[in-house]
Amino acid sequence: MEQKNVAIGSFQEILLDEGFFVLKSQNDTSKIQKVGRQIDSSFIQFHFCPKGSAKFIFNDGNYALDVLEENSLLLYNTQMDLPLNVELSSNSWLVSIVMTIRKFHSLFSKEADYIPFLSPDNRDKKYYSQEGFSPAIAVVLSQLMNYNLHPSIKALYIKGKVYELISLYFNKGEGTDVEQCPFLVDEDNVRRIRMAKEIMIARMAEPPTLTELSDEIGLSLKKLKEGFKQIYGDSVFSFLFDYKMEYARKMLETGQHNVNEVGLKVGYSTASHFISAFRKKYGTTPKKYLMSLANA
Repeated sequence: MEQKNVAIGSFQEILLDEGFFVLKSQNDTSKIQKVGRQIDSSFIQFHFCPKGSAKFIFNDGNYALDVLEENSLLLYNTQMDLPLNVELSSNSWLVSIVMTIRKFHSLFSKEADYIPFLSPDNRDKKYYSQEGFSPAIAVVLSQLMNYNLHPSIKALYIKGKVYELISLYFNKGEGTDVEQCPFLVDEDNVRRIRMAKEIMIARMAEPPTLTELSDEIGLSLKKLKEGFKQIYGDSVFSFLFDYKMEYARKMLETGQHNVNEVGLKVGYSTASHFISAFRKKYGTTPKKYLMSLANA
């Protein structure tokens, strides 16, 4: 039997409040790293993999669950402890939000009844959910993994980003019930929607119209709009805007491209249009953003 190349890894644990913490695991080595922590049944866990992949191991190795890049895993079981036992692949990141069930319930008002396990009938049942996450979530995860802040405000910044992350995770849109949605049962439809996402990313500088996109993937315009919102939590072009801004931000950070080049790459014919879009997303201009990084 082939032996795995495994090292014992570590993570950064940040306490946000009593019974509420975030774990940041970052494996930039060429080896698999093991990350472990005891977590009892009074906690709910949200795991996000913005880069690489992670294998969650349960029941003394008898069961394993792979979480791939740009996917999340929610774990909740009041009947059984679910300790963190993860094999983090080479060049992989994992962000985990862990809080007590009591703390979790306190975050939501009665208007959040659409969250399946918040209903009275399900409060004491187990609940596992694995799904992809939106570019908006990817941005927040990147901000949680990489920040240069004065120590006096670091805790406040991280807490704010974690609340933003949880809010985006549950922002399913009005009238959306992913649990009951018959659309998601049809694997072919899901495959076509994922194809639509890849097409928009591949041609982000000159994306097709929604009508052209629906023709290309072989779904009606109505199913394309509804399905995309159900799977990715956003409209097609709102998703694309978030993706383009995140792509542009990463290009700028390399220091190898000027503002005009980055703007053209993501589909803006003039620098002023790109700067305006960047400011809309991040609240600052590309130049000021780079200056803030240089001065950090």
